[in-house]
Amino acid sequence: MCTRNILLAAACVGLVLAPLCVRAQMQEARYGFGTPASPEELAKFMAIPADGRGLPNGSGNAAKGAKLYAENCAACHGDRLEGNPAKGIGGDKLIGGRGSLATKTPVKTVESYWPYATTLFDYVKRSMPFATPGSLSDDDVYSVVAYILSEAKIIQPTDTMSAATLPKVTMPNRSGFEPDPRPELQLYR
Repeated sequence: MCTRNILLAAACVGLVLAPLCVRAQMQEARYGFGTPASPEELAKFMAIPADGRGLPNGSGNAAKGAKLYAENCAACHGDRLEGNPAKGIGGDKLIGGRGSLATKTPVKTVESYWPYATTLFDYVKRSMPFATPGSLSDDDVYSVVAYILSEAKIIQPTDTMSAATLPKVTMPNRSGFEPDPRPELQLYR
């Protein structure tokens, strides 16, 4: 009976230790390919939060943004930021619609819906132009964002957008959202 208990105990210890040994062997394994991602590479996958942490250096203005918009954005979003759903391209309307979200016909635009200008920068930087996302330089993105905000009469046409000025822009619907109570958001503070 005593020998049986000892063998049973040894088997239990083996079951507990075996996964730990395999895990240690896996951690030691080297496959000879791949490299650690640099902070610059990882930055491409990180979103810019509302407070603007992580905004890149650079700047832009509405005058330069108007030219860039005409070249890169108008085909989908219209010459006057009015959208192009009728042409089958489906680019959203970007301005207008203030105060419409609580109506039966809400119009979601940068002007009526977006609570932070910094997240507009992030979206344009990572997702636009539709056919070549991420192809605009940081200065280009600041300029396009300045143009959109200027046309929406959120900033003055002469304002320069940068990492210092963009987080200070007060969007028309900034207070139109409820705080998100998810606990994992504490990770980003």
